Amino acid sequence: MLDLVAAQFPPVLWTLIVIVAKIVVIILPLLVVMAYLVYAERKVIGSMHLRKGPNVVGPLGLLQPFADGVKLFFKETVLPTSANRGIYLFAPMITFIVALVVWAVIPFGDGLVLADINVGILYVFAVSSLGVYGVVMAGWASNSRYAFLGALRSAAQMVSYEVSIGLILVSVLVTAGSLNLSAIVRAQEEMWFVLPHLPLFVLFIASGLAETNRSPFDLPECESELVAGYNVEYSAMPFALFYLGEYINMLVVGAMTSVLFLGGWLAPFGWTFLPGPVWFFAKVCLVMFIFIWVRATFPRYRYDQLMRLGWKVFLPFSLIWVVLTAGTLTALGRLPGQG
Repeated sequence: MLDLVAAQFPPVLWTLIVIVAKIVVIILPLLVVMAYLVYAERKVIGSMHLRKGPNVVGPLGLLQPFADGVKLFFKETVLPTSANRGIYLFAPMITFIVALVVWAVIPFGDGLVLADINVGILYVFAVSSLGVYGVVMAGWASNSRYAFLGALRSAAQMVSYEVSIGLILVSVLVTAGSLNLSAIVRAQEEMWFVLPHLPLFVLFIASGLAETNRSPFDLPECESELVAGYNVEYSAMPFALFYLGEYINMLVVGAMTSVLFLGGWLAPFGWTFLPGPVWFFAKVCLVMFIFIWVRATFPRYRYDQLMRLGWKVFLPFSLIWVVLTAGTLTALGRLPGQG
């Protein structure tokens, strides 16, 4: 049937149609999952705080994400008088688009990936690093001291913890012997990397919290000091794009944690009664629960404590672990490319 349909179009146009269809198949469920991640966060934190959370809009409050989306869509977009309007409106679009583009190389299952490129991990690291530009542009274009100070905090925080994340990735790449995300998952068929790299797993989760500005590292948004940080001048849909970008970035961290440490789509204990994408989604949900659990449990760090943790603890430890990993693999004769 597909061959008959494809014959009606030029090859280039048909290839373009297939790519667009794959992108839509990835983005639409991703947005729905993101909306219900917000719902799940409010319900889980409500349960931990001994309250109900969303329970009015729809059965069990299940329609609350759609009600929030409709409210933000129809609210008036207020533009600050002294803001640079072009950059002001472009900044949230950068944050949102960059968060979506990362998903092009993340494998949901064996062969279920939009672009199975050999340098997938470099693509993720490079594209996700662009998110800081949206934050800095938002703080500068708002022409507000509070927003600009929040943007500077966020930029320093994201750059600091990206260094540690990069070194964590090096240890995983040395162990797997490939920069392809699907190959990294297949390298864990004998043993998930969370076992030999358990300290790196903890560091990656903590660095992911800092990278996505989540509690207890949500210093760019500390209300008592900066009145909500770099997005203080935003409302309606521009604010919603920042909000969407933050939660999609959380899902990216969950997906990368699953791929790098938890075996991606591989089933635990040989339980193959469920398809690979289901296991992948379950592992992402586990990481998201850890994110929510941390937010409901730990108090916020001071900014000097945040920087000290990143530069004086995470960076030296991850660097030492790279050396230990390479030395151990060399001694055992299991270093990729070693005869």
